[in-house]
Amino acid sequence: MPTESGSCSTARQAKQKRKSHSLSIRRTNSSEQERTGLPREMLEGQFWRLISEMKMWTGLVSLEVSLQDSKLPSSVRSTLLELFGQIEREFENLYIENLELRREIDTLNERLAAEGQAIDGAELSKGQLKTKASHSTSQLSQKLKTTYKASTSKIVSSFKTTTSRAVCQLVKEYIGHRDGIWDVSVARTQPVVLGTASADHTALLWSIETGKCLVKYSGHVGSVNSIKFHPSEQLALTASGDQTAHIWRYVVQLPTPQPVADTSQQISGEDEIECSDKDEPDIDGDVSSDCPTIRVPLTSLKSHQGVVIAADWLVGGKQAVTASWDRTANLYDVETSELVHSLTGHDQELTHCCTHPTQRLVVTSSRDTTFRLWDFRDPSIHSVNVFQGHTDTVTSAVFTVGDNVVSGSDDRTVKVWDLKNMRSPIATIRTDSAINRINVCVGQKIIALPHDNRQVRLFDMSGVRLARLPRSSRQGHRRMVCCSAWSEDHPICNLFTCGFDRQAIGWNINIPALLQEK
Repeated sequence: MPTESGSCSTARQAKQKRKSHSLSIRRTNSSEQERTGLPREMLEGQFWRLISEMKMWTGLVSLEVSLQDSKLPSSVRSTLLELFGQIEREFENLYIENLELRREIDTLNERLAAEGQAIDGAELSKGQLKTKASHSTSQLSQKLKTTYKASTSKIVSSFKTTTSRAVCQLVKEYIGHRDGIWDVSVARTQPVVLGTASADHTALLWSIETGKCLVKYSGHVGSVNSIKFHPSEQLALTASGDQTAHIWRYVVQLPTPQPVADTSQQISGEDEIECSDKDEPDIDGDVSSDCPTIRVPLTSLKSHQGVVIAADWLVGGKQAVTASWDRTANLYDVETSELVHSLTGHDQELTHCCTHPTQRLVVTSSRDTTFRLWDFRDPSIHSVNVFQGHTDTVTSAVFTVGDNVVSGSDDRTVKVWDLKNMRSPIATIRTDSAINRINVCVGQKIIALPHDNRQVRLFDMSGVRLARLPRSSRQGHRRMVCCSAWSEDHPICNLFTCGFDRQAIGWNINIPALLQEK
């Protein structure tokens, strides 16, 4: 993920999703998937991460070649080559096994269709695949029916009522970036526009209604890792892998809205159809080339010694905070660009920062498995509280109304915390995939969880699952979903997501119907 300008990201850093100049990483992963032909959905969980670290088959082949040319003793080389051959055969057998099971599941789905049930074989774990592959169709049917009745989340129904289909609908796709999109944000002032930050070194502003690119910012020389809008002015704050954060002013004129396409025939939020990672949005030319381009910022915030991974405005917009891979967060005066405070204490790189909407509070997340609350309400005392509870990188922590903070982690959990009791979370949500930058619908207290496995799930603050956004070969994200952002008052799209498939998506979530179904 993002790296400092001119440096190379390691495979481990890519796996940890540290936002980098990631064009080369994305192309490497894409080309390797094309060579193998492996069904990504079938190997999504633990296999995808393992295969990514090993550079898939191409990594094995290149390593074999290097071993043959190395100075290692011949006995050692032979042993290593034999081990790599066993690994390759194991994956090949698993691939063939998965194909056979897919055919069995397709046959079973046809038989179960009349009963109103369908089996999503892509979500079966490796152990389940090996156990059930040897059973007959009738035996498999009985076992899957039993599992379904036991309410496991890995076997879902694709025959939902019309009401369920109308709860979560894809409304608009925003396509124009040349690389993955790390962050998405909605302006808090009129005119309301959508902002996206991308690894292609640019930030784009979009018309929510038409999907047209309105403004392109190209002042950074590194991956743009986050974007946030000023609370009262037409100003944007972007953080970048070039070790800076920029503040720039934009002026936009919204185009005439076009009628929104009918989405009533879209599939349910619980449905999922297998699709290929190669099915990415087609971009004919640079769609942002026709919109005005801003190349120089009003203010450049410089003091970090590493990638600036995130930035946000403090309440009132007179100060801004940045989070960096140099393990510090900095507080700046916006008017003078001067560094006011350097917040130290994290043991590893920071991953995110967020400010409270009404109070002078900042929360920073880190790879050290903690997040910290910084209190600037008293000018003479700047207190800090450390929240521990995750077992892997904390990818984001955000404020909600009242005294709650919600944190997401690579340990596949989301935790809800009470600021008055830091010892343990008041709710824990356990999922099947690492979680990226979360966002909370403040009015309705609904958490949107973007996952590594291309899913977006909605939960309430008590940990009850409400829905999963539709994803199929025709709609939804095709790669890792990096961020989510609510816009509660917008009449057309009230939830936005972005991912490494180079697109942002606007969704209409029927919140009353969603809460009623709960």
